[in-house]
Amino acid sequence: MAQGFPLPRDCPFAPPPEYARLREEAPLVGAELPGGRVWLVTRHAEAQQVLSDPRISTDPSTPGHPMSALSAEPPSAEERQAGARFQAGQFIDMDPPEHDVYRRMLIPEFSVRRVREMRPHIQHVADQLIDDMLEQGSSADLVEAFGLAVPSMVICRLLGVPYSEHDFFQSRTRRMVSAAAGSQRDAMAAAAEIWNYLDGLVTEAERNPGDNLIGRLVTTRKTTGELSHDALVGMTFLLLLAGHETTANMISLGVLTLLRRPARLAELRAAPDGWAPAVEELLRYHSIVDWVAFDRVATEDMEIGGQNVRRGEGIFVLGASANRDPRAFERPDELDLRRGARNHVAFGYGVHQCLGQNLARAELEIAYRTLFERIPSLRVVGDDDELPFKYDGVIFGLHALPVAW
Repeated sequence: MAQGFPLPRDCPFAPPPEYARLREEAPLVGAELPGGRVWLVTRHAEAQQVLSDPRISTDPSTPGHPMSALSAEPPSAEERQAGARFQAGQFIDMDPPEHDVYRRMLIPEFSVRRVREMRPHIQHVADQLIDDMLEQGSSADLVEAFGLAVPSMVICRLLGVPYSEHDFFQSRTRRMVSAAAGSQRDAMAAAAEIWNYLDGLVTEAERNPGDNLIGRLVTTRKTTGELSHDALVGMTFLLLLAGHETTANMISLGVLTLLRRPARLAELRAAPDGWAPAVEELLRYHSIVDWVAFDRVATEDMEIGGQNVRRGEGIFVLGASANRDPRAFERPDELDLRRGARNHVAFGYGVHQCLGQNLARAELEIAYRTLFERIPSLRVVGDDDELPFKYDGVIFGLHALPVAW
């Protein structure tokens, strides 16, 4: 039994320490939440099973969905009405076949070939930001100057969202994903502000579609009736948030991790073909998106890991625990940059595996390699216990990373 879920991290380089005990206890353990009991999936094999089983739903409106158990107070009618508005186009919360319809519309935009074509632009963005850092002095906040800026500039250009609005989006996103945001109402208000802005942006694209993802969806899907206005706004909302928040956190956290391991960083600098497997290992090692993206509910009675799970019982997959499972990874608590294990679940698994994973990999590889090539004397200012980690957030990372060179 897990006590006090969600369990907090207390180290920037490890998941919550209680995960190891739970993983050895059983592949599924129960947890009492304010609004009821849920299952926690602790091991890698069972995580993949849950995330790929068609009898398990991700739809938050399904009775027993675990997100409803996080609070003892059910949402008000006003909050339910506001939340329903944001469901259009949010295919991350849909089950097949509805989910597949939206996903198929976007697959060409995030294919390996499309991302390969985007690499020169990503490289240009990284170089431009480093030029700005070097011109402005010999120190910077890497989160603001580079980590957040790289994926924000890339996703804004891809979607057709003006990058000049990135401060607006980032401040609202921060309110949405911070566990200390104050209340669900505050998070919903922040989401509404982003939604309203994108509503206007999509309306303008419907009148005058540009050469970007929104414009292409208007031309090929909206005008044919396959996609409604609200669904297009919802898809844009989802891609904008998912397209920068996670990658931004991984860039800064990965830079810190490598700077704290100078011998391994030196090996990467000497062999640039090692960056791709290093990215995979950093994703596995940190698992910055843990349970919050892996919320599910059983729609039939079934057995998982020897445990009987009943219809209507909620499930959280502990991604950070699954990615440290010794049954799947040798010496899982060790950072092995040559491991290159792509069987991690940092991007999820099954039909809901992250649509933008090819883009995220390219951004991380280019960002790390370019930064360390161009600023070889880069160093962190301060000890780890002085750095502002996002222990209060549902996506782990750094609020700021002071660096100098």
